[in-house]
Amino acid sequence: MSESYTVKAEAREKVGKGAARHLRRSNMVPAVIYGDKQAPLSIAVPYKETFLKLHAGGFLTTVINIDLNGQQIQVLPKDYQLDVIKDTLVHIDYLRVSARTVVTVRIPVHFENEDAAPGIKAHDGVLNVVHHDIEVECPAQSIPEGFTVDLTGLEIGDAVHASALKLPNGVSLTTDEDFVVATIVPPMAEEVDELDAETPVTEVIEQTDATAEDEPKTGN
Repeated sequence: MSESYTVKAEAREKVGKGAARHLRRSNMVPAVIYGDKQAPLSIAVPYKETFLKLHAGGFLTTVINIDLNGQQIQVLPKDYQLDVIKDTLVHIDYLRVSARTVVTVRIPVHFENEDAAPGIKAHDGVLNVVHHDIEVECPAQSIPEGFTVDLTGLEIGDAVHASALKLPNGVSLTTDEDFVVATIVPPMAEEVDELDAETPVTEVIEQTDATAEDEPKTGN
């Protein structure tokens, strides 16, 4: 599980687009805490700190502690919105969690030892990743950081299935299907450079409407 951290938040008394714009101008991000059979709680969190955490990885799989005027609230980020033009963070949804909370999250898959896979190293095969992350159910306090797949010994045509993933205690897949996570595929055929191919040239001869019969005849 990723290491937790604390975020100091402020209560939001006003909601709406105008209030949200005012918060963003003050370098704060509007957010809502919901869940655990409690009323939603409107808060604001520091923009820079939160934006950096968002792009550091594991944002949606790390339980954090919200410090709201001395009140400690454990939450899991469940969703966020970015400005479609500026790509800035504009809103966050937090899920209130406890020791009994079970969550559904997507866990990233990492691949190692490509050099030890003959299909890649010796035969120039390519790792074709079908699923970069896997959806699981688990206790909020025991979210895995990621799954690691060892490619050692894999040949072209071999596949890694979901059943090969090592699931920690309490973690289960959200489906019983033994789906393919990744495969080793043959190398791509080299594309023919059309510019190098000899293109036949058709010679165009100028034609006129005049024919031999139409040519004026000379008289004596």
